[in-house]
Amino acid sequence: MTEETIYRHLRDFADHFEPPAPFSPHVEISNGQLVIMMSPSGAHDLNAGRITKQLAAQIEDGLFVYTADIEHPLAAKMRRPDVVVLEEAAMQTTGAVDAEAVALVVEVVSPSNPENDYVDKLRDYPVMGIPHYLIVDPRESTCVHYWDPQAGAYNNTVHYVFGDTIPLGKWSLDTTALTPYSQAAGS
Repeated sequence: MTEETIYRHLRDFADHFEPPAPFSPHVEISNGQLVIMMSPSGAHDLNAGRITKQLAAQIEDGLFVYTADIEHPLAAKMRRPDVVVLEEAAMQTTGAVDAEAVALVVEVVSPSNPENDYVDKLRDYPVMGIPHYLIVDPRESTCVHYWDPQAGAYNNTVHYVFGDTIPLGKWSLDTTALTPYSQAAGS
């Protein structure tokens, strides 16, 4: 059985799967496996919302900032980034968005599973052809920008700390608006 055939079977299953609480209702597919995530915390979503708001104020007509399932069937991968900048027309689908329409993905690191962003998605996004990948880590108040995917890996990487302004292709992100988990209520 090919990787693409396995992906199609998993994709069909994922379309009808309802994970139990406290898991997110969104299922990802990577390396021939379903990936089921916990629902994110309020502090996580606050940072994702602030990033979305900043990027939405900068994008040109024809682009859209949101969160969406993105897939690359030939790479046998489907992911759901926290923030996505993509072609607005690509959102006019009943299924996952084609990864080729994506210009930038941002992942806000979860305290419970940082490897998903730093290892698994760092492996998947360049294979999916995502031009820019930003990891925002409120645990450490740091960010890492990856870009220029070639041969299944990113050619360029720059590290930042909260307080920096990060250039992201045509856009930028002012990280002074982000909240470290240590400053979130209940931490």
